[in-house]
Amino acid sequence: MIERTLVILKPDCMQKNLASTVIERFTQAGLSLVACKMMRLQESLLREHYDFLIDKPFFPSIVSYMMECPVLVLVLRGENAIAVVRGLLGPTDSSTAPKGTIRGDFGQDKSRNIAHASDSQEVAVKEIARFFTTNEVFA
Repeated sequence: MIERTLVILKPDCMQKNLASTVIERFTQAGLSLVACKMMRLQESLLREHYDFLIDKPFFPSIVSYMMECPVLVLVLRGENAIAVVRGLLGPTDSSTAPKGTIRGDFGQDKSRNIAHASDSQEVAVKEIARFFTTNEVFA
């Protein structure tokens, strides 16, 4: 099934200058980049994006981290794009991610883990609409 998924290249990815390396891994796996923008995330957008974590004690640190520097927000399209991206990234906790996965090769821990990726088709649709207008996505 052809899907679209949202990926955010997080501050640690940007600070380590890994954006092109990570994007290349996605495209080499057969995914197409159909939308891309660099942005400084605002607290209001982060509160919406991470609304399921607002009541957690670590939520303020997530907001602070995600606002450290501009991030790159992508929409990738391809066959089973959601599963492909999540497989390439590896587990959320970079310290347990196997070498050869993006998080295993470049991540640090559970939050400084290089990228956010949609975890289902329903979530991908909502997340893409949160960050992009329909005119900004090109397939």
